[in-house]
Amino acid sequence: MNPVYVDKIGILAPGLTGWEQARATLAGHRTYQSAPLPPLKPAALAPDVRRRTSDHIRFAVEVATDTSRGLSDVTRRLATVFASCDADGQITHDILTEVAKDTPQVSPTRFHNSVNNAAAGYWCMAVGSQQPSTSVAAWDDVAAAGLLEAVAQVLLEHTRVLLVIHDLPMPEPLNSARPVHAAFGAGMLLSRARSAESICALALELAPSGESESTLTDSGLETLRRDNPAARSLALICAIARNQATTVVMPFLGHQVLRIGVQPCA
Repeated sequence: MNPVYVDKIGILAPGLTGWEQARATLAGHRTYQSAPLPPLKPAALAPDVRRRTSDHIRFAVEVATDTSRGLSDVTRRLATVFASCDADGQITHDILTEVAKDTPQVSPTRFHNSVNNAAAGYWCMAVGSQQPSTSVAAWDDVAAAGLLEAVAQVLLEHTRVLLVIHDLPMPEPLNSARPVHAAFGAGMLLSRARSAESICALALELAPSGESESTLTDSGLETLRRDNPAARSLALICAIARNQATTVVMPFLGHQVLRIGVQPCA
């Protein structure tokens, strides 16, 4: 597959609050230390809109905001891919709790926040985008699926794509059935042509399974990578932060792997 270029990166997780703050840790220059996330108050959402959203939506919008920082009006001209394995677990929990009652009353706001593309919808409305938006779910392979979808759009549609991969822990008892131990979100702005903004080039290749997936030497980051479907992208993010040519391997749909060649632009 032809290469695409990463122009911007965003990240949000415990102890990793933005690309600039997290880059030294991701590159291996500092040991990862988990820390509580800051309050989720994305500036892209007006206060009255923000009050109608959930932590899941605010988290995704915060990641998208960090990834698109400094773009101003360009943001509304970007196609988007939002990838989340479990969507909004809190809203799912609330709706299931309500419908189990004798006389359930599910609010319209909760209902429209429950769909997998709710975060994408709020982002597009916030920035005034009328560009195509795709929402992806693919169980533990959601990070690879989201990246593959975004890269395909860049190459086929000749457009810039904002990719946002995000998942949060769910409340009990859902989290016992589907354990996710920490919030994680990452974003990339992908382009077909190299520019002064380009951080690196990515070349994707699907191959039969057999290669081991890429892991991380920092035990804290590796735990984070294993414990959240969206965080399966962390090996790639760390490879980009190290600014070295390498190949990252991610499992894909059980019988394949996604091989990602990383080539720094500087």
